[in-house]
Amino acid sequence: MYEYDSRVRFTEVDQNRRMTLTAILNAFQDCSTFQSEDLGIGIDFLEERNRMWVLRSWKIIVYRYPGLAEHIRIGTWPYAFGNLTGQRNFRLMDQEGNMAACADTEWVLMDTNRQRPTLVDEEIRSLYKLETELAVEGETGRIRLPGVLTERETFTIHIQHLDVNHHVNNGQYVQLAGQYLPEDFVIHQMRAEYKKPAMLHDRIYPRVGSCSDGYMVLLGDGEGRPYAVVEFK
Repeated sequence: MYEYDSRVRFTEVDQNRRMTLTAILNAFQDCSTFQSEDLGIGIDFLEERNRMWVLRSWKIIVYRYPGLAEHIRIGTWPYAFGNLTGQRNFRLMDQEGNMAACADTEWVLMDTNRQRPTLVDEEIRSLYKLETELAVEGETGRIRLPGVLTERETFTIHIQHLDVNHHVNNGQYVQLAGQYLPEDFVIHQMRAEYKKPAMLHDRIYPRVGSCSDGYMVLLGDGEGRPYAVVEFK
Protein backbone atom coordinates (compact mmCIF):
# COMPACT_ATOMS: atom_id res chain seq x y z
CA MET A 1 0.00 0.00 0.00
CA TYR A 2 1.13 3.53 -0.76
CA GLU A 3 0.28 6.07 1.98
CA TYR A 4 0.88 9.66 2.96
CA ASP A 5 0.02 11.65 6.07
CA SER A 6 -1.88 14.91 5.99
CA ARG A 7 -4.15 17.22 7.99
CA VAL A 8 -7.57 18.54 7.11
CA ARG A 9 -6.98 22.03 5.75
CA PHE A 10 -9.20 25.10 6.10
CA THR A 11 -9.69 25.03 2.31
CA GLU A 12 -10.99 21.44 2.52
CA VAL A 13 -13.86 21.95 4.97
CA ASP A 14 -17.46 23.13 4.70
CA GLN A 15 -19.37 25.57 6.91
CA ASN A 16 -19.55 22.88 9.59
CA ARG A 17 -15.75 22.52 9.61
CA ARG A 18 -15.99 19.04 8.18
CA MET A 19 -14.00 17.72 5.23
CA THR A 20 -16.04 17.82 2.04
CA LEU A 21 -16.61 14.93 -0.33
CA THR A 22 -14.66 16.83 -2.99
CA ALA A 23 -11.70 17.16 -0.60
CA ILE A 24 -11.76 13.41 0.10
CA LEU A 25 -11.92 12.64 -3.61
CA ASN A 26 -9.03 15.02 -4.31
CA ALA A 27 -6.95 13.43 -1.54
CA PHE A 28 -7.51 10.03 -3.13
CA GLN A 29 -6.55 11.33 -6.58
CA ASP A 30 -3.41 12.93 -5.16
CA CYS A 31 -2.45 9.68 -3.47
CA SER A 32 -2.56 7.64 -6.68
CA THR A 33 -0.65 10.40 -8.48
CA PHE A 34 2.04 10.42 -5.79
CA GLN A 35 2.41 6.65 -6.04
CA SER A 36 2.80 6.71 -9.82
CA GLU A 37 5.29 9.58 -9.69
CA ASP A 38 7.36 7.87 -6.99
CA LEU A 39 7.43 4.67 -9.05
CA GLY A 40 8.69 6.61 -12.08
CA ILE A 41 5.58 5.95 -14.16
CA GLY A 42 3.81 9.25 -13.65
CA ILE A 43 2.69 11.97 -16.03
CA ASP A 44 6.03 12.52 -17.80
CA PHE A 45 6.48 8.79 -18.33
CA LEU A 46 3.02 8.47 -19.85
CA GLU A 47 3.30 11.59 -22.00
CA GLU A 48 6.53 10.32 -23.56
CA ARG A 49 4.63 7.19 -24.63
CA ASN A 50 1.45 9.00 -25.66
CA ARG A 51 -0.47 7.37 -22.85
CA MET A 52 -2.94 8.63 -20.24
CA TRP A 53 -4.93 6.96 -17.47
CA VAL A 54 -8.61 7.98 -17.62
CA LEU A 55 -11.02 7.25 -14.80
CA ARG A 56 -14.03 5.17 -15.82
CA SER A 57 -15.83 5.00 -12.48
CA TRP A 58 -15.73 5.91 -8.78
CA LYS A 59 -17.50 4.43 -5.79
CA ILE A 60 -16.80 6.24 -2.53
CA ILE A 61 -18.20 5.33 0.89
CA VAL A 62 -17.91 7.91 3.68
CA TYR A 63 -18.35 6.71 7.26
CA ARG A 64 -17.28 9.98 8.86
CA TYR A 65 -16.13 13.36 7.56
CA PRO A 66 -12.92 14.32 9.44
CA GLY A 67 -12.82 17.75 11.05
CA LEU A 68 -10.68 20.84 10.58
CA ALA A 69 -6.97 20.32 11.39
CA GLU A 70 -7.49 16.61 12.12
CA HIS A 71 -4.56 14.32 11.30
CA ILE A 72 -5.41 11.83 8.55
CA ARG A 73 -3.64 9.16 6.50
CA ILE A 74 -4.54 8.46 2.88
CA GLY A 75 -3.66 5.17 1.20
CA THR A 76 -4.10 3.47 -2.15
CA TRP A 77 -3.21 0.22 -3.88
CA PRO A 78 -3.98 -1.42 -7.24
CA TYR A 79 -5.62 -4.83 -7.04
CA ALA A 80 -6.23 -5.91 -10.65
CA PHE A 81 -5.31 -5.28 -14.26
CA GLY A 82 -7.36 -6.10 -17.33
CA ASN A 83 -6.05 -5.90 -20.87
CA LEU A 84 -6.98 -2.21 -21.09
CA THR A 85 -7.85 -1.33 -17.50
CA GLY A 86 -6.58 -1.05 -13.96
CA GLN A 87 -8.53 -1.16 -10.71
CA ARG A 88 -7.48 0.37 -7.41
CA ASN A 89 -8.79 0.95 -3.92
CA PHE A 90 -8.36 3.94 -1.63
CA ARG A 91 -8.85 4.51 2.07
CA LEU A 92 -8.77 7.47 4.45
CA MET A 93 -7.87 6.68 8.05
CA ASP A 94 -8.56 9.11 10.89
CA GLN A 95 -6.23 9.95 13.77
CA GLU A 96 -7.76 7.16 15.87
CA GLY A 97 -6.87 4.57 13.24
CA ASN A 98 -10.45 4.13 12.03
CA MET A 99 -11.45 4.10 8.38
CA ALA A 100 -13.31 7.33 7.68
CA ALA A 101 -13.79 6.72 3.95
CA CYS A 102 -12.86 4.24 1.23
CA ALA A 103 -13.24 3.92 -2.51
CA ASP A 104 -13.13 1.57 -5.47
CA THR A 105 -12.13 2.82 -8.91
CA GLU A 106 -11.65 1.58 -12.46
CA TRP A 107 -9.23 3.24 -14.90
CA VAL A 108 -8.66 2.89 -18.63
CA LEU A 109 -5.27 3.36 -20.29
CA MET A 110 -5.69 5.59 -23.34
CA ASP A 111 -3.58 6.16 -26.43
CA THR A 112 -3.60 9.97 -26.61
CA ASN A 113 -2.80 10.04 -30.34
CA ARG A 114 -5.64 7.74 -31.33
CA GLN A 115 -7.94 8.72 -28.42
CA ARG A 116 -8.71 5.07 -27.89
CA PRO A 117 -8.07 2.52 -25.10
CA THR A 118 -4.77 0.70 -25.41
CA LEU A 119 -3.13 -2.36 -23.87
CA VAL A 120 -1.56 -2.03 -20.42
CA ASP A 121 1.99 -3.10 -21.20
CA GLU A 122 4.22 -5.20 -18.98
CA GLU A 123 6.46 -2.25 -18.07
CA ILE A 124 3.57 -0.62 -16.23
CA ARG A 125 2.19 -3.85 -14.76
CA SER A 126 5.54 -4.89 -13.33
CA LEU A 127 6.05 -1.71 -11.30
CA TYR A 128 2.70 -1.75 -9.51
CA LYS A 129 2.39 -4.31 -6.72
CA LEU A 130 -1.09 -5.81 -6.70
CA GLU A 131 -2.72 -6.23 -3.29
CA THR A 132 -5.95 -7.68 -1.97
CA GLU A 133 -9.15 -5.97 -3.10
CA LEU A 134 -11.00 -4.06 -0.39
CA ALA A 135 -14.63 -5.06 0.06
CA VAL A 136 -16.31 -1.66 -0.48
CA GLU A 137 -19.97 -1.74 0.59
CA GLY A 138 -22.87 -0.34 -1.41
CA GLU A 139 -24.36 -0.95 -4.83
CA THR A 140 -22.46 -2.67 -7.62
CA GLY A 141 -22.97 -2.66 -11.37
CA ARG A 142 -23.82 0.21 -13.64
CA ILE A 143 -25.80 3.22 -12.48
CA ARG A 144 -29.45 3.03 -13.56
CA LEU A 145 -31.04 6.38 -14.24
CA PRO A 146 -34.55 7.05 -12.92
CA GLY A 147 -37.40 7.33 -15.40
CA VAL A 148 -37.98 11.02 -14.69
CA LEU A 149 -35.20 13.59 -14.93
CA THR A 150 -35.71 17.33 -14.57
CA GLU A 151 -33.73 19.67 -16.79
CA ARG A 152 -31.77 22.37 -14.99
CA GLU A 153 -30.06 25.54 -16.20
CA THR A 154 -27.18 24.94 -18.59
CA PHE A 155 -23.64 26.17 -17.96
CA THR A 156 -20.30 26.41 -19.78
CA ILE A 157 -17.00 24.72 -19.00
CA HIS A 158 -14.31 27.22 -18.04
CA ILE A 159 -10.56 26.84 -17.68
CA GLN A 160 -10.75 26.29 -13.91
CA HIS A 161 -12.61 23.02 -14.53
CA LEU A 162 -9.73 21.50 -16.53
CA ASP A 163 -6.81 19.36 -15.38
CA VAL A 164 -3.39 18.53 -16.85
CA ASN A 165 -5.07 16.38 -19.52
CA HIS A 166 -6.93 19.47 -20.82
CA HIS A 167 -10.39 18.11 -20.07
CA VAL A 168 -12.73 18.37 -17.08
CA ASN A 169 -11.25 16.64 -14.04
CA ASN A 170 -13.35 13.78 -12.69
CA GLY A 171 -13.60 15.50 -9.31
CA GLN A 172 -15.06 18.57 -10.96
CA TYR A 173 -17.99 16.56 -12.31
CA VAL A 174 -18.79 15.37 -8.79
CA GLN A 175 -18.55 18.88 -7.39
CA LEU A 176 -20.72 20.30 -10.18
CA ALA A 177 -23.32 17.56 -9.71
CA GLY A 178 -23.35 18.09 -5.95
CA GLN A 179 -24.72 21.60 -6.30
CA TYR A 180 -28.15 20.10 -7.11
CA LEU A 181 -28.45 18.30 -3.75
CA PRO A 182 -30.63 19.63 -0.92
CA GLU A 183 -28.60 21.73 1.52
CA ASP A 184 -29.10 19.31 4.42
CA PHE A 185 -28.35 16.15 2.40
CA VAL A 186 -25.42 14.16 3.89
CA ILE A 187 -23.62 11.94 1.39
CA HIS A 188 -22.75 8.43 2.56
CA GLN A 189 -22.20 6.87 -0.85
CA MET A 190 -21.21 8.46 -4.15
CA ARG A 191 -20.92 6.63 -7.45
CA ALA A 192 -19.83 8.25 -10.71
CA GLU A 193 -19.45 6.96 -14.25
CA TYR A 194 -17.56 8.88 -16.89
CA LYS A 195 -18.74 8.51 -20.47
CA LYS A 196 -16.79 11.08 -22.50
CA PRO A 197 -14.54 14.06 -21.67
CA ALA A 198 -15.91 17.59 -21.61
CA MET A 199 -13.55 20.25 -22.96
CA LEU A 200 -13.10 23.99 -22.61
CA HIS A 201 -16.20 25.97 -23.70
CA ASP A 202 -18.41 22.87 -23.92
CA ARG A 203 -21.97 23.51 -22.80
CA ILE A 204 -23.32 21.24 -20.04
CA TYR A 205 -27.01 20.34 -19.81
CA PRO A 206 -27.77 18.99 -16.30
CA ARG A 207 -30.69 16.67 -15.63
CA VAL A 208 -31.59 15.70 -12.05
CA GLY A 209 -33.72 12.90 -10.66
CA SER A 210 -34.41 11.14 -7.38
CA CYS A 211 -33.77 7.51 -6.51
CA SER A 212 -34.03 5.33 -3.41
CA ASP A 213 -32.35 7.24 -0.58
CA GLY A 214 -30.79 9.81 -2.86
CA TYR A 215 -30.38 11.66 -6.13
CA MET A 216 -28.87 11.20 -9.56
CA VAL A 217 -27.39 13.87 -11.79
CA LEU A 218 -26.68 13.49 -15.49
CA LEU A 219 -24.26 16.04 -16.90
CA GLY A 220 -24.72 15.80 -20.65
CA ASP A 221 -24.41 17.60 -23.95
CA GLY A 222 -27.15 19.26 -25.97
CA GLU A 223 -28.17 15.92 -27.49
CA GLY A 224 -28.65 14.32 -24.07
CA ARG A 225 -25.48 12.23 -24.32
CA PRO A 226 -23.77 12.07 -20.92
CA TYR A 227 -20.34 13.29 -20.03
CA ALA A 228 -20.83 11.88 -16.53
CA VAL A 229 -23.55 10.34 -14.38
CA VAL A 230 -23.30 10.84 -10.62
CA GLU A 231 -25.34 9.12 -7.90
CA PHE A 232 -25.50 10.39 -4.32
CA LYS A 233 -27.00 8.38 -1.43
